[in-house]
Amino acid sequence: MNDIELITQALLEFRDERDWAQFHNPKDLALALNIEASELLEAYLWKSSEQADIDKVKEELADVFAFAFLLAEKYDLDVKRIVLEKIEKNALKYPVAKAKGVAKKYTDL
Repeated sequence: MNDIELITQALLEFRDERDWAQFHNPKDLALALNIEASELLEAYLWKSSEQADIDKVKEELADVFAFAFLLAEKYDLDVKRIVLEKIEKNALKYPVAKAKGVAKKYTDL
């Protein structure tokens, strides 16, 4: 079992012990993911990156990962594969020759 599968299994066990699967439909998992991502942003609100509370960042980032893994599990998606596929797509949209050191959207390169 790889690390992502191990984490997902632990999340599923935690969820199932509490009978929360009934609340974990794809829509609500996506909403929860968005809410947790917003809470992550809150760690940086009105601060420089260096001023952010790293413990809050860790807590909220863990929540973001948790809901992302649960959503992927709901659709039987292989997290490693879909991330690597996305990197390949982005490599085509952002070729090194055009994108290196440039913070522009691919349509503006």
